[in-house]
Amino acid sequence: MTGKAVEPSEYAIELRGIRKSYAGAEVLRGVDLAVRPGEVTVIVGPSGSGKSTLLRIINHLEKVDAGTVRVGGELVGYRRKGDKLHELHEREILRQRSRIGFVFQNFNLFPHLTALENVALAPIAAQGRRRDEAESAAADLLERVGLADRADAYPRQLSGGQQQRVAIARALALRPKVILFDEPTSALDPELVGEVLDAIRGLARDGATLVIVTHEVGFAREVADTVVLLDAGRIVEQGPPHKVLDDPDHARTKAFLAHVL
Repeated sequence: MTGKAVEPSEYAIELRGIRKSYAGAEVLRGVDLAVRPGEVTVIVGPSGSGKSTLLRIINHLEKVDAGTVRVGGELVGYRRKGDKLHELHEREILRQRSRIGFVFQNFNLFPHLTALENVALAPIAAQGRRRDEAESAAADLLERVGLADRADAYPRQLSGGQQQRVAIARALALRPKVILFDEPTSALDPELVGEVLDAIRGLARDGATLVIVTHEVGFAREVADTVVLLDAGRIVEQGPPHKVLDDPDHARTKAFLAHVL
């Protein structure tokens, strides 16, 4: 398709030199990050460190000031012409986003649609799949996240944890290459956190490529292949959870963990 620039890559996600400022304040300061297919990368760090902005840049909800994003080897949001990058047309950006699942903090379900309809909508609208096929797949996905019996419920009839599990099923419905989670439990009552984390654990066991921003350090220790500490717009430390969370090298990592543990 026009604007498509795919290059061979060993990485599912590859960020190079990402910089982003708002009103003159630099939020991301040259971030490099690579995620291999099937890996779970968990990003932790203090509030205001740029974690959510980094996620939104991956699927071009935010534009970079400098740097590049590739998903599956494809340059996201831009095409390269000579030495310059040109932003893609909106339809091409939407095509790319359909391959990058995104689970938000606050569910973002359509209140006038049932759980099944929320999950089936994007495959019908964005991918042109037949309604019966999309609804059958949606029913399977709701069963996968433990909500087969709530398919006909509207969001107002569901708990926060159930709504977030519908949002996870909706992200899966487009069969994305990667799934991004932006603090998926932060809007939930404490007793509902476990059911959402269980759903994400299931995806990790199934070999999905996940990038998760979370404050749940214990969950990060359990599910992550790589933990990344982001602070003041820079990656301070990254590595396997047993190293970053239990035996960190950097004083900033130690200070952050002392505050949250």
